[in-house]
Amino acid sequence: WLYKSGNYGKKIALYEYQPSRSGKHPKNFLSGFTGLLQTDDYSGYNSVEDITRVGCFAHSRRYFTDSLKILPKEAEIEKTHAYEAVKYFKEMFRLESKWKDLSPEERFKVRNEELKPILEDYLSWLQDLQPKVVRKSKLGQAINYSLSNWQLLTNVLLDGQCELSNNGAERAIKPFVIGRKNYLFCKSPHGAKASATIYSVIETAKMNNLNPYNYLKYLFEELPNTKLTGPEALDHLLPWSETLPEECRRKP
Repeated sequence: WLYKSGNYGKKIALYEYQPSRSGKHPKNFLSGFTGLLQTDDYSGYNSVEDITRVGCFAHSRRYFTDSLKILPKEAEIEKTHAYEAVKYFKEMFRLESKWKDLSPEERFKVRNEELKPILEDYLSWLQDLQPKVVRKSKLGQAINYSLSNWQLLTNVLLDGQCELSNNGAERAIKPFVIGRKNYLFCKSPHGAKASATIYSVIETAKMNNLNPYNYLKYLFEELPNTKLTGPEALDHLLPWSETLPEECRRKP
């Protein structure tokens, strides 16, 4: 499992090994957390308490691009409904790219002024098209995905810290997936948990623009001499600490 912070505030990626995909695991891990949780539409996240779920427009778009891929070569793609849907997404992500450097407060404001009308038009288009399309077709599945997840998708308008997609987490899980293909498996649950811990340290260091090798070297030198006198005893060693030596930030 991967739990990643947003693009504002402290940047953290936490990997956790669990033996299954049961929804009880995110429920336990996020116990005590309140706020916005951005995910795909996996129903297991519904068991997490005291949060507001936010959907992913990249997943919604993927259903339409997948339906374009199965069209015959002679098809006029520009005249298809799937292509029309993709144009909505292009405009959404174009605006998001323009707003990427805004503060959460500013992004919240412009989203509700400029993005919200596009979402409303997209919803009307979906509702008009749905009765005309076979539900089990690729296009029908794409339409149904957006409509069935509409509340989750439009929750992006609730807070400027939310992203239009969950791609940040998708990218963060890739190093682990690529590694898993190389080493095939962890020998034991203890090994899997240790691996998840190491990935958490390394990937969080990278997210905070640290040199992972130099940062690990610094940790190995400092940790044996650090007295664990309280919960804040290790704060000066965390990846976002301003007291880290410049060597930890030196590029490889």
